[in-house]
Amino acid sequence: MIEDKVILVDNNDNQIGLMPKLEAHEKGVLHRAFSVFIFNNDGELMLQRRALTKYHSPGLWTNTCCSHQRDGETNIISGKRRLNEEMGFDTELFEKTSFIYKAKFDNGLTEHEFDHVLVGSYNHSPMINSTEVDSWKWMSMENIKKDIKDHPDNYTAWFKIIFEKYYKYISQ
Repeated sequence: MIEDKVILVDNNDNQIGLMPKLEAHEKGVLHRAFSVFIFNNDGELMLQRRALTKYHSPGLWTNTCCSHQRDGETNIISGKRRLNEEMGFDTELFEKTSFIYKAKFDNGLTEHEFDHVLVGSYNHSPMINSTEVDSWKWMSMENIKKDIKDHPDNYTAWFKIIFEKYYKYISQ
């Protein structure tokens, strides 16, 4: 099996190289990523609870899906690919904003990502990949905001950052 590589970038999202994913997270180097947010017609966000076997942030609630672009892949194509792999459906995605964040984890790994926020809509139940996703639910933005305040340790670092700083870009 070929090891996944992430795209290393500078602060302007210019590609400067490739690195194995685990090594990039061990060294905390800046790399390209994306976060997908899927809403239904009621304005609820589809959340996923990460699989308990994930090497970081296992069992935490987060946005619909997230991952890393492959070399030569656009943000939208990579978002659609991963959405299908994790949640089992396809829908149109739109890029809303991007930002850089850095988060260190208890296991010694660091996420240092140039994250592209992608938004789409869907009104059905997903067919989750249980190796990636433990469970899922629809939740209103107001209830998410309250639950993050009451239970911040139940959510991934990047989701809390996006929700706090980029709310206007993801709300519909």
